[in-house]
Amino acid sequence: MDEMKMFRIVEAYYRKPETQYEGIKITRVPNWKTVFVEQIGESGRAVMMNEYKVDGAKCWAGYSSRSQTIFISLTA
Repeated sequence: MDEMKMFRIVEAYYRKPETQYEGIKITRVPNWKTVFVEQIGESGRAVMMNEYKVDGAKCWAGYSSRSQTIFISLTA
């Protein structure tokens, strides 16, 4: 997923939390997470998260192509 689309999704979620955006699932994870381990069945996969600034606040978000999910962690 390209960075501009990712930023638009994170920005939309920050302003109005929704569980989907244009067919992409969004899952909130605990605050201050920078890496999230996605469990699918018996295996796990690390999703590395990048920092985004929305309205002066920091968010961390990462995309899993395996599950078509964005994981978002807020900092406050």
